[in-house]
Amino acid sequence: MNQAKPYWVGFDLGGTKMLCVVLDDQFKVVARNRKKTKGIEGAAAGLSRISELIEETLSEIGVSHSQLAGIGVGCPGPIDWAKGIVSMAVNLGWQNVEIGSFLSERFDCPVEVLNDVDAGVYGEYRFGAAIGAYSTVGIFPGTGIGGGCVYDGKILRGRRLTVMEIGHMKISSSYRSSGVAMTGTLESEASRLNIASECAKLAYRGEAPSLYEYAGTDISKIRSKALATSIKNGDKAVEWVVRQAAQQIGYAVANMVHLIGPDIVVLGGGLVEAIPEIYLEEVNQVARKNVLECYSDTFEIRTAKLGDDAGAMGAAAFVASLVEPNAS
Repeated sequence: MNQAKPYWVGFDLGGTKMLCVVLDDQFKVVARNRKKTKGIEGAAAGLSRISELIEETLSEIGVSHSQLAGIGVGCPGPIDWAKGIVSMAVNLGWQNVEIGSFLSERFDCPVEVLNDVDAGVYGEYRFGAAIGAYSTVGIFPGTGIGGGCVYDGKILRGRRLTVMEIGHMKISSSYRSSGVAMTGTLESEASRLNIASECAKLAYRGEAPSLYEYAGTDISKIRSKALATSIKNGDKAVEWVVRQAAQQIGYAVANMVHLIGPDIVVLGGGLVEAIPEIYLEEVNQVARKNVLECYSDTFEIRTAKLGDDAGAMGAAAFVASLVEPNAS
């Protein structure tokens, strides 16, 4: 590696928070900084906040622009990776935002823009639950459901746009919608938003007393911790809803096994982190029951290990793999 530029920056831009990490030439995290995105904001304000957080994180350890080898950024939604453009990020109110060229000009170094789940799966492949995998698929249920795939060391992508929008894959005959024309998608059936909606009804009807005490019937307050606490305190109806959602992810895993043949499937995101046993049990059971027999012992399902760092670390490692291939 070029010792004059030993540092890599990884940035994970989520819908509600953003995380910046700085990795040294051994890919160890030497600085970490996090801020809220302040909800939906315009592209100009958002880009300014991103560059400010990178500057702050670098200044904490005395790293100058000239010491940067590259910046990797994980962003929600489809990405025009060839041009470094966020094609659409609904949670941020962004469309066709040229984040790659903005950061490249600001910091005078190579910049790679990835889908945030691609970045997270790559992070788990390099440093976490999927080390050594030939092919790994990640499924991350949250407000929506994101997917990513690393195949033979490379992120699976289209000629121009990122792919693996697994949340928008039709999984049932349900008429539920996730904001797109197609109904019955994995996201409409198994996202935290759908779980929260169903559980709010339970709380309202008095069938989930612990959840009602913790979060009431406000969907925005029925987040991963609230669901985990509710189940721990004996709300059986809430547990049933979560298990049903996890089973839908099991069907999605079976589909991915038939299509791509991953040897490791990584389940991640706050919901899985909060209730890992339920997700591992249900996804494993459904996936193995529904794949062709010859595939039943070809894959392992694991929970993510890196937590919130996965996307930022993966983005940094990915840009490093392109700029300094021997360093990875």
